[in-house]
Amino acid sequence: MLLGVGAGLPRMYTEFADWFHLLTAPEDYAEEAAFYLGLLTEAAHEPLRSVLELGSGGGNNAWHYKHHVETVTLTDLAPRMLELSRALNPDCEHVQGDMRTLRLGRQFDAVFVQDAVCYMTSAADLRQAIATAYAHCRPGGVALFAPDHVRELFAPSTDHGGHDGQGRALRYLEWTSDPDPTDSTYLVDYAFVLREDGRPTRAAYDQHVCGLFSRDEWLRLLNDVGFESASVRPFAHSEVPRGTLEVFLAHKPD
Repeated sequence: MLLGVGAGLPRMYTEFADWFHLLTAPEDYAEEAAFYLGLLTEAAHEPLRSVLELGSGGGNNAWHYKHHVETVTLTDLAPRMLELSRALNPDCEHVQGDMRTLRLGRQFDAVFVQDAVCYMTSAADLRQAIATAYAHCRPGGVALFAPDHVRELFAPSTDHGGHDGQGRALRYLEWTSDPDPTDSTYLVDYAFVLREDGRPTRAAYDQHVCGLFSRDEWLRLLNDVGFESASVRPFAHSEVPRGTLEVFLAHKPD
């Protein structure tokens, strides 16, 4: 049976949230987390003591970088993803909230936003997320944004993967496409196959609508919100061809 698409948050983060670490395992994030931490550490004017991650999902990156800073606060819109992360990172603070409107009333040495920023599908949404990062970044602090795509480098693609767990397993197919290059979104479609001891194998479908913006749009919004020295950096990972992904690094003025 192919299950249909539900309303609201993608099914990956709601009804299938407890399968998430079989979709993408925390152990696979060591190199990626080291890259992000390295950029933040290099860019920081002082040693990093506190990090706020917006849209932290299942906590896969934090599971690695938390060992190198004193305090980590993880936030996400999806309560079930926060539950996963709490189990993985019980030593981190967790807060449920929308990265467009969250206000904790305190500031951090660094603010990190990985691929959850892709769910900002309009320039207005993206500006709000950047403003949230700015509000929580201390003077002289640094912010890092790591979208999956920028418009100049976008290319349709397919992917597959998954993992085996205790008594169950997940495999997925992924299609990334841009049906309308004139708008600010692209699509990621997933097909999941779920195997569980004592139950029939199931298939499910999930579609994610994501935002797609140019480098200039990113840099303009970062500067408009108040960040300075905003720059584009190539994403470096042994499994990703160099020059195909980029991240954005910016400082809050002292």
